[in-house]
Amino acid sequence: MWHFHPLELHGAYVIDMPAFGDDRGTFIKTFHKSALLHKGLEFKLRESYFSLSKKDVIRGMHFQLPPHHHSKIVFCPQGAILDVIVDLRKGSPTYGRYHAEELSAANNKAYYIPEGFAHGFKALTDDAITYYLVSSEYSQEHDTGIRHDSIGFDWGVANPVISRRDQSFVTLQEFQTPFNI
Repeated sequence: MWHFHPLELHGAYVIDMPAFGDDRGTFIKTFHKSALLHKGLEFKLRESYFSLSKKDVIRGMHFQLPPHHHSKIVFCPQGAILDVIVDLRKGSPTYGRYHAEELSAANNKAYYIPEGFAHGFKALTDDAITYYLVSSEYSQEHDTGIRHDSIGFDWGVANPVISRRDQSFVTLQEFQTPFNI
């Protein structure tokens, strides 16, 4: 049974995914359409992918612009990450606010991230896998982000490994959001 924990950021949830273990290992259900619908979340899976990151890598803060914006379900089946989301929706009472949550293979937690949020993470372990279920397909011309260091969050690492692309993003303050609530 999936358990949804609403966050202070309207429409976002932390999900406890059901995990079943025995002497062979663990079985975890990572997607359950009926559970999402029961919560009022219409999620149409269009794409799935994962990243493998070394410790202290920061990826983000990413999103896609309309009309290719998307919601995501994100979890970490190997290692651990500190996952961060930011509300970018104009008119939202939580616009510009972030939430951080540790997602790991040990805690079986996932994020449900609505449309209009930026997403990023810091790898807490070597070989951390971040897995994404996404409601739209990738569109290079709509794929963008904001700088990870512009959201007021302390990432807790002095020398993170960050791509040139992620460093080139505008700040949250410079970003002109097309998202509405």
